[in-house]
Amino acid sequence: MDRCACAHYGTAMVRTVQQHIRRHGVLRAIHAQLVKVLARVFGLKILRAFHVEHPREDLLDCPAGYAAGFLAPAELRRYAGQPASQISREFLDEAGARGDECYAFRDGEQLAAYGWYAFGATPIGLGNLVLKVSPEYVYMYKGFTDKRYRGQRLHAIGKTRALAHYRRKRFKGLVSYVEADNIDSLKSARRMGASRFGSVYIARIFGRHFAFCSPGCRRCNFRVERAAPGAAPSATAKSGAG
Repeated sequence: MDRCACAHYGTAMVRTVQQHIRRHGVLRAIHAQLVKVLARVFGLKILRAFHVEHPREDLLDCPAGYAAGFLAPAELRRYAGQPASQISREFLDEAGARGDECYAFRDGEQLAAYGWYAFGATPIGLGNLVLKVSPEYVYMYKGFTDKRYRGQRLHAIGKTRALAHYRRKRFKGLVSYVEADNIDSLKSARRMGASRFGSVYIARIFGRHFAFCSPGCRRCNFRVERAAPGAAPSATAKSGAG
């Protein structure tokens, strides 16, 4: 990294810290930056695991002007390849083959927000690692809100409505993870009633990824493992609460 690039990165980091301090306080802002440094210098990622079992009543109503519900892969394919959607055809093929489901908000023909829900081993976009959970829970990942629609709590509302749907199907609840430096998403998870129950630490050593799950992860049998032999998880299927 040359001198100009270093100066730009330093200025951007200071600006980010100032924004985080205003929105989340000094301690959380400092912690988020320390995690970013660990990731950049040592290749260490920290994932905070959350679960939610009871839908909040105030987050169940669909906001006026939106169509909300589960979309079939064929319906989503029209958005594939659009930069704003962050969905590729390759990802749709892989998610569809696994049986994953997508709950989305549409504003007319515009895809405003969505989240994906999985029932088995799911790639997390790091090497050949996959995430697995207890069959009592549904794993929520790849939460996304178009920047033009942010600030309307679409992520929390969509996740809550999906939770109510899966509860009716006799699942116990939803699990997800948020990267430890993403304090906006950490705050969003808590706001919708999710509780943190563990952490996963992932390090890259000599080109390979190694994962360690804290004892609390046993609560939902939440674990990160290498994919089974013969499986080829794609980096395009990166997970997260987003």
